[in-house]
Amino acid sequence: MIRALHPVKPKLVVIGNGMAGARLLEDVLALDSELFDITVFGDEPYGNYNRILLSNVLNGSQDAKEIFLNSLEWYKENDITLHAGQRVTKVDREAKTVHAGELTVPYDYLVFATGSKPFVPPVPGTSLHGVFVFRTLDDCRNIANYAKGCKNAVVIGGGLLGLEAAKGLMTHNVGVTVIEMAPWLMSVQLDEAGGKVLGQTIEKMGITAKTGASTKEFIGHTQVTGVRFADGSEIPADMVVVSAGIRPNTDLAKESGLKCDRALVVDDQLRTNDPAVFGVGECVQHNGMIYGLVAPLWEQTKVLAKVLTGVDTVAAYTGSKIATKLKVMGVELASMGRISDLQSTDEVVQFSEPSRRVYWKAIIRDGKVNAACLLGDLGPADDLMRMFHAGTSAPERRLELFFSANTEKKETSLADLPDSHQICDCNGVCKGTIVKAINAGKCTLPAVGKATRAGTGCGSCKKLIKGLIEAVAGGVKADPSEGWYVPAVPMDKPTLVFEVKARGLKSVSAVLAELGTSEDEKSKAGLASMLKGLWGSEYIDERDARFVNDRVHANIQKDGTFSVVPRAYGGVTTADELIRIGEVAKKYNVPMVKYTGGQRIDLLGIKKEDLPGVWRDLGMPSGYAYTKALRTVKTCVGSEFCRYGTNDSTSLGIALEKRYQGFEFPAKVKLGVSGCPRNCAESTVKDVGVVATEGGEWEVSIGGAAGAHVRKSDVLCRVKTQAEAIKVIGRFLIYYRDNAKWLERTYDFVPRIGLEAIRSIIVEDSLGIGGDLDYEVEKTAAAYVDPWLERDYPVYAGQFDDARRISLPVLT
Repeated sequence: MIRALHPVKPKLVVIGNGMAGARLLEDVLALDSELFDITVFGDEPYGNYNRILLSNVLNGSQDAKEIFLNSLEWYKENDITLHAGQRVTKVDREAKTVHAGELTVPYDYLVFATGSKPFVPPVPGTSLHGVFVFRTLDDCRNIANYAKGCKNAVVIGGGLLGLEAAKGLMTHNVGVTVIEMAPWLMSVQLDEAGGKVLGQTIEKMGITAKTGASTKEFIGHTQVTGVRFADGSEIPADMVVVSAGIRPNTDLAKESGLKCDRALVVDDQLRTNDPAVFGVGECVQHNGMIYGLVAPLWEQTKVLAKVLTGVDTVAAYTGSKIATKLKVMGVELASMGRISDLQSTDEVVQFSEPSRRVYWKAIIRDGKVNAACLLGDLGPADDLMRMFHAGTSAPERRLELFFSANTEKKETSLADLPDSHQICDCNGVCKGTIVKAINAGKCTLPAVGKATRAGTGCGSCKKLIKGLIEAVAGGVKADPSEGWYVPAVPMDKPTLVFEVKARGLKSVSAVLAELGTSEDEKSKAGLASMLKGLWGSEYIDERDARFVNDRVHANIQKDGTFSVVPRAYGGVTTADELIRIGEVAKKYNVPMVKYTGGQRIDLLGIKKEDLPGVWRDLGMPSGYAYTKALRTVKTCVGSEFCRYGTNDSTSLGIALEKRYQGFEFPAKVKLGVSGCPRNCAESTVKDVGVVATEGGEWEVSIGGAAGAHVRKSDVLCRVKTQAEAIKVIGRFLIYYRDNAKWLERTYDFVPRIGLEAIRSIIVEDSLGIGGDLDYEVEKTAAAYVDPWLERDYPVYAGQFDDARRISLPVLT
């Protein structure tokens, strides 16, 4: 027992600050926060983040800051010395010291949590410019940045990580081809039939899958231009992302003289052949098994924490039953055991529904569920997982594995699950932890996620969490902060708006002084946006309340330069404007000129001090591509040129964009206007969409999305004239502005309020506020001033100083 051996505070050193290493620290602190003097080394210069969510960062659905599990501040708060960005180069087991460059740290107990490294196939061309691996946060940034100038991307690897990389690349407007050596995709989790269903599904999404293909080399001189296969065929590639699996990171362990086979060998206490050295996570091998999923890692860290703290010195890790639920490119998948491990005496139960791209398969061995995979619909997954983990007998009528006669009892069984039952595989969160959070007032999915991390991974457990909330909450009072517009002011949006108007508060500092309880940057930005919308020209603009983008009216890039997007009303421009854009690009040596998905032109890589000159030479208004405001109104050519057009979508789009330019909202807003039901402007996946009908009317819909989230908009109403369309859209936009939470997109706002309620308020004017909404439209429109006019009259000294003086936000 460590307590008896070390009356003086023992030193615990952990090599590796990934998900396993940091989770071990949490488990140790939970058992005894005062026992150890803890030091941690991590290769990356950050705190600990959720590697499972890297694909979300790549596809833009989450900011890098959102996936951090433990910030740098967390280590300080728990008296943990973190050497972030410092790689351990040597372990002296005799002296019990760890060396990282010139730094030497002694240890009493050492834990290897070095994780794994990407496997890069030994083929020529891997060092070419444009070839990447997909493993870290920096990899995400590099891939996303490089993809901006590419047309064709190739992903090597058709497993989970490869498909997630492909999904992320799709959002960067590149064609994606996935290459897999096995005969089908995700061959570890799926059998051939399931792999084919998945292949058909992703092809529907626009991704090409090439299976049974062996990569021979990456083609190119200094930059990759293509991929050549063993059969001699080639495909073009402007970039290649290698995601062909991982290998345990054991180089340091081997150099330290520790016993390694395929990975660092550990016993049931996660101890190596050195009694003072332990291992945990993807870098270890236990009873011949190496685990790459997070659930086994959580089981290992719990055992090791008990051993290290002396809470249970005989605690044993006996191996893990592999079972997980996840989403692959938005497709739900559940996998248990090894579906490819089929014996002659096994029973196979299968169900397939090709039209819905649903595939289920279970393998019964000795009367019990030995393995299973479910794709597309996870209805039976929870029952199958319970049987798999508990080792209970399968029903005699095998089809009841999928079509249970006890379906009506599922809600009751959810409430009756033991507290130890794991709900969130991605973060290792059990039912008891979630119930405790619910009882503490965390009665919404976001609140539970914030308190426990449950549901913040792939999201496949959200239905279970919602069921627990419904089953447990009862009379539990919800956390009121969930309804606040911003964290620093304890009020919902309507109440806050009323108080601000009643008190005449026209600056962020005034609101925080009178109504706030704290101060943070997120709250400042939200309040600034709200106040500008409420007060228009009377708003007092305090520049420290806004992010750099809003202070200089351009979108900052990773290198400190800026992106400039001039307004092109309805996506329409002129020859003179195009010539000016070209002349500006040449004059200021703009590195990239790019068409955007919103029918505009983006000039990227502009220095901060050049912004005023660029705006002056362009002679075009700001496109507001940098802030939470009306971005674009995408149009088709409509009846003016198109032989299918039934109405003039272009003129309506231009009128809408001129009317609502400069309107700021809780989140960005995009509109679309299509001249016929063919919907070429993709209007039904916009925040507000307008589609011309065969009868000459305009159909107005709201709450659509087609980015990281995809949602078809809801039809609000039909109107006969452009003027009616402009009016009803203005009413909705103001109602959204005044009632949505900060950063709440319309695709969340509309379902939250309810389509019928919104239709009643906006179209039928059931609350009698139609006139007020119209007045707010007029007032906001009258207050519009093109922010790019600050080129001639900067509002504060140094507004356009050298961009190198900007301090980019530090990820912690």
